[in-house]
Amino acid sequence: MTELEILDILYYAFQLALRLALPFLLISMVVGVLVAIFQAATSINEQTLTFVPKFLAILAVMGILGGSILVSLQDFFREMVALISGV
Repeated sequence: MTELEILDILYYAFQLALRLALPFLLISMVVGVLVAIFQAATSINEQTLTFVPKFLAILAVMGILGGSILVSLQDFFREMVALISGV
């Protein structure tokens, strides 16, 4: 295995990690901003108020995208096993 192949694998792994984490990060950010606007409008300064909506939003995203995330990870694993075995 050459250095170029290793760099390609690392690049693909980082891309996959970003693609898998991005929906969770974005939904968490959007929900956090919406809760912050709600808190500013109502003068509620409870620090733990953002936890439950973010948690529920992340669970919803996991329920919606869980299957495709699993398929992506399985495809990546199969490709790595094929590279290791030399097929």
